[in-house]
Amino acid sequence: MDLGLTGRVALVAASSKGLGRAVAEELAAEGCDLVMCARGADALEAAAKEIRDGARGRVHAVAADLTDPREVERVVDEGRQAVGEIDVLVTNTGGPPAGPFESHSPDAWDLAVRQNLGSVLNLVRAVLPGMRERKWGRIVNVTSIAVKQPVDGLILSNSVRAAVTGFARTLANEVAEAGITVNNVMPGYTRTERVEQLARRNAELKGITAEEAAQGWVREIPMRRLGEPREFAAMVAFLCSERASYVTGQSVAVDGGWIRSVL
Repeated sequence: MDLGLTGRVALVAASSKGLGRAVAEELAAEGCDLVMCARGADALEAAAKEIRDGARGRVHAVAADLTDPREVERVVDEGRQAVGEIDVLVTNTGGPPAGPFESHSPDAWDLAVRQNLGSVLNLVRAVLPGMRERKWGRIVNVTSIAVKQPVDGLILSNSVRAAVTGFARTLANEVAEAGITVNNVMPGYTRTERVEQLARRNAELKGITAEEAAQGWVREIPMRRLGEPREFAAMVAFLCSERASYVTGQSVAVDGGWIRSVL
């Protein structure tokens, strides 16, 4: 299937590893020119080099902390200068710390809001005028299954990613007539560094091994396995594509069936 992405410019946040990197690889393989960003300059440049070696389009990397609105503006400005106006935006951030409500200070809540909500708002604010002008755009937010079925011990993520979902659903209606779609993709338990960290934390709390903790999640998943980042990236690429032009305002789970709700 031709996704119609050849020559489009995509900005993928937090793309040095994990889900963000998988999305960057998938979009580059589909012919997008790519702007990658992440906080760690060395890891980002290493990822960009590997993707660049097999990409059909250009790949530009910008190290930045997206909790700072000025850094967001710098990423978008550098990306425009290097590869062109942004057609596709994939927002993505690392998950905030795990733990119950009492374990998180006001500063922890503030950081989670800036990292997981503020960065999304500022990225969208930076690219939306250009998308409106060109009458075409794709915005895809990486959220979590936790927005539909809260995960115990992840109160920061459950709360702030739900706010992103409400923002995106409202924005989708506001920009639909301009040819811009806005969707969320909710990853389930996927084989990433974040899930490995959560497995180690749960193992410490329960006095079991990290492998046993991960197997507890696997037993909850109808497919009886963790997801692979490339499987998640395939869904994101479709929603970024020309083929998904009539899909907007949706939250799509890539979770092996973990969410139990009917809708």
